[in-house]
Amino acid sequence: MGALLLVLLLALILGGAGFAVHILWWIAIIVLVVWALGFVFRGSGSGRWYRW
Repeated sequence: MGALLLVLLLALILGGAGFAVHILWWIAIIVLVVWALGFVFRGSGSGRWYRW
């Protein structure tokens, strides 16, 4: 019974981590798109499009 509970707990932890990693991938894709659009809309003007 203890081994079954351990396996279920491990499955829950890994499932939660997988969901978090999935969300982080979507955030990374959105940031990459915004970063790429910054280069497109910056054009040939001088200076950076971001403040940092």
